[in-house]
Amino acid sequence: MNASVLLLVLLGALLHASWNLLVKSGHDTRITIAGVYISAGLLAGLALPFLPVPHPASWPYLAASTVLEVIYGVLLAAAYRVGDLSHTYPLMRGTAPLLVAIGSGTLIGEQLSRGVWIGVALVSGGILSMFFDARLRGHSAAATRLALLNGFMIAAYTTIDGLGVRVSGNPIAFSLWLFLLVALPWLIWATARSRAPRWEKLRRQLPTAVLGGACSLASYTLALWAMTRAPVAAVAAVRETSILFGTALGVVILHERITTVRVLAVVAIALGVWTIHAH
Repeated sequence: MNASVLLLVLLGALLHASWNLLVKSGHDTRITIAGVYISAGLLAGLALPFLPVPHPASWPYLAASTVLEVIYGVLLAAAYRVGDLSHTYPLMRGTAPLLVAIGSGTLIGEQLSRGVWIGVALVSGGILSMFFDARLRGHSAAATRLALLNGFMIAAYTTIDGLGVRVSGNPIAFSLWLFLLVALPWLIWATARSRAPRWEKLRRQLPTAVLGGACSLASYTLALWAMTRAPVAAVAAVRETSILFGTALGVVILHERITTVRVLAVVAIALGVWTIHAH
């Protein structure tokens, strides 16, 4: 992975951690998530008329990824509702590159070196230490389970998108269509009749939603573009340096308490991610 691609993926990692911070800091995580995805979809829709339509071969991947992304958003809102950003975010994002690296050989044909397996071991060790630390410190077991489950969702849609974007003919158009499609179920949910005035709550969070949507759209578009120029497993791994940004933002801005074990776990996960990338 050359330096320019690396720097852009790192920028995407920072943007990703930033919009997750906005979701966690919101009063209603489901409303904030909906606002982020709807805003991202609207921004994508404004740009799509100026881009070519992705190749037909990529549309099955878009359809599958849309379903997984919606499930991911639901699980993300649930995890942040019951758990700390500095606990759930590293678990979700640290699990994903581990799973992508394991599955990439079969699905994408990317062979794993010894160095990658060392990285996998570091990521696994960091995840397990966070899990046991959470149990000892009284963190919500539900938050841990939701975060780990979402790691599988992230790995699944990352792998699918990595395959789809390579046959799309235009990675930016592929990403924007994905965000537009994902926004539709959230828009339906936000405007559906219910006792809770979801749309009114969403309107009150409009500035946060637009900022989060822009960060989310830019972050993943950068990652998908990078996947056309570097191995999917490597891009997924480098992107998860957002773990460091997410943990730091949770501590500094949300004033979450962080234990020594959690710090060491984050370092191990980040080191494992970089080891996967380097090999």
